[in-house]
Amino acid sequence: MVIVVNTRLLVHDRLDGIGRFTSETLQRITQSQPDSEFVFLFDREIHEDFIFSNNITPVKLFPPARRPWLFNAWLNWSVAGVLRDLKPDLFLSPDGYLPLKGITPCLPVIHDLNFEHYPEDVPANIARWYKKKFPLFAQRATRIATVSEYSKNDIVQHYNIDASKIDVVYNGAAQGFHPLEAEQIVAVRKKITGGAPYFLYIGALHPRKNLERLVRAYGEFRRKNDSQTKLVIAGGNYWNYEALQKAIETVPDKNEIIFTGRLSEEELFQVTGAALALTYVPYFEGFGIPIVEAMACDIPVLTSNITAMPEVGGDAALYVDPFSEESISSALAMMDKDESLRGNLIAKAKIQREKFSWDKTAAALWNSMEKTIGESKK
Repeated sequence: MVIVVNTRLLVHDRLDGIGRFTSETLQRITQSQPDSEFVFLFDREIHEDFIFSNNITPVKLFPPARRPWLFNAWLNWSVAGVLRDLKPDLFLSPDGYLPLKGITPCLPVIHDLNFEHYPEDVPANIARWYKKKFPLFAQRATRIATVSEYSKNDIVQHYNIDASKIDVVYNGAAQGFHPLEAEQIVAVRKKITGGAPYFLYIGALHPRKNLERLVRAYGEFRRKNDSQTKLVIAGGNYWNYEALQKAIETVPDKNEIIFTGRLSEEELFQVTGAALALTYVPYFEGFGIPIVEAMACDIPVLTSNITAMPEVGGDAALYVDPFSEESISSALAMMDKDESLRGNLIAKAKIQREKFSWDKTAAALWNSMEKTIGESKK
């Protein structure tokens, strides 16, 4: 079989959620399917780290797809040309983007529809493009993969897609996420916070991650409680996020909040494993990978009670109303003071986390790929 893959988000040292999904699944699929040929389509320089096996042919296509009009050109001119010439058995698109014309069977991975619910959180030109194109991508697709039952139901409702056409392929956590030894925790905390315990947020500094409320709730927690626990925010700025800067001004001592910026993968393993708790309270998620990563490290999880997060956290998380600073603040105090609560959540997470691994993700995605190819031949 010949399988063409949109790999434009495989960018060296810059793998965010979808890029991580792409890397983890394709590494496993290409290595486990040596009799299939994979053509990886990039829109920038190709890094050797992403050539996972000998059955991969990397191709760099022009133009770099970073704006809506460039998305259109890359998909409907460059990608469409490759599909027309190669006539592959399948086009797999981990970011959900598809060329709208052609006869190639297509499997997009539509991770979530956040732009349908909160278009104001996305630059206006991007939001318009997403809202116009993703319904067309969903209709063009032979099958669709997504990362949670929540997102599956959302796609069904918004785009009138038959549920039987959509496969759920949960995300996982990298193998480097594991519990740290006590002396390692001490060393990491000394480096990051001067030795103090800390709550941890991991992810982009994006409005839907709800950092503004988390920061204000943390400030309220520090005012009401005799605690030295700091807040560490690990991630790069996604778009200009002025509201977060204003929220920081409300915290009694701004030194209580530590911004690490974007971290390397090894640094993420360490910072996660040394946290007192993950405090991850977005108001919208199609999955929420940091929840699984924290569980893998035996770190208790505080997260939101809406969208896909309860599906991922199960009974192994402390849930809050992400729109209520009081709810978040009270939960921070509970997590900070109650060691037995933390221990109970960790014990439950040892069971819950078994549902999620990149091996399982890759196997489920390959199964969806095979179904897509099979249905196209009927």
